[in-house]
Amino acid sequence: MCTAIRFTDPDGNLYFGRNLDWAYGYGETITFTPRNHPANTGHRAIMGMAITSDDFPLYFDCANEDGLAIAGLNFPGYAHFPEAARPGTTAVAPYEFPLWVCSNFASVDDVERALADVTLVNKGFGSFPVSLLHWIVADTTGCIVVESTAEGLQVMRDPADVLANQPGLEWHLENLRSYMNVTPGAPSSVTWGNATLTPYGAGAGMRGLPGDVYSPSRFVRAAYLNAHHAPKTGEQANVARVFRTLGGVAMVEGCAEMNDGANELTIFTSAFSAREGRYYYNTYEQPAYVSAAFTVMMRSSFSASAISSAVSFLPKMTSQ
Repeated sequence: MCTAIRFTDPDGNLYFGRNLDWAYGYGETITFTPRNHPANTGHRAIMGMAITSDDFPLYFDCANEDGLAIAGLNFPGYAHFPEAARPGTTAVAPYEFPLWVCSNFASVDDVERALADVTLVNKGFGSFPVSLLHWIVADTTGCIVVESTAEGLQVMRDPADVLANQPGLEWHLENLRSYMNVTPGAPSSVTWGNATLTPYGAGAGMRGLPGDVYSPSRFVRAAYLNAHHAPKTGEQANVARVFRTLGGVAMVEGCAEMNDGANELTIFTSAFSAREGRYYYNTYEQPAYVSAAFTVMMRSSFSASAISSAVSFLPKMTSQ
């Protein structure tokens, strides 16, 4: 399972991040797709977390040089992709959707308009099965969620600026109304009969906020934490905000089992800063995060077919 958030700093710069929760990793690493890569049809530089197969980047999440970001989150039981595109629309497969978005568009508005003429089709990559996902796409102005279900393709504005897993976004947004009483403030003293009751301390107003890692609970908690975090200035403080907020919905190994009995945990957490054009991540066992910047990647010499060479930059990335 997974959780994603977005917010802007006081200067309007986008910060975007996600947890990837699963029982194991896939050998993923920070991957850079240069403008001249054959799969990069829109010729925008792209960077994010991916595995590479047959020189093709299969992104879990990524962002482009214009500051548009996307993450795919697990959506089983709801995701449905038709076998063929609707007449008059372009077929895009789930595996290529993050690359297609970041390659071709500079803003959420551009993506939303283009999706009116797109069908997400039931096509996997090579031996990989079709990924049952939904996606959050974000920029400085806000975010949309893209869900392909049996009812068709839905593209929805996401005023909560967060996403988790199933059910769909509309259900999650409606469910937030059940937590309108939750507040950062402390309740005032009250009198019950002859007894005067006072709170023990900070956090009393948060009672009722779900603390488990079930998808509906993570959505509520991420929405609350993201909405109430104190505004920060500067790169370091805002990157820390991303990691701290997502840490509030992270999975600790042993606390939640998958259907096969395996322990689910937060494999990695990533953050993208449009302010610096920099991608950060850490892992469950390596909490110190590393980063890579578009300016460094774009100055380097990449051949069109050498996308996996981005991995060689890992030892040179900065620890924060």
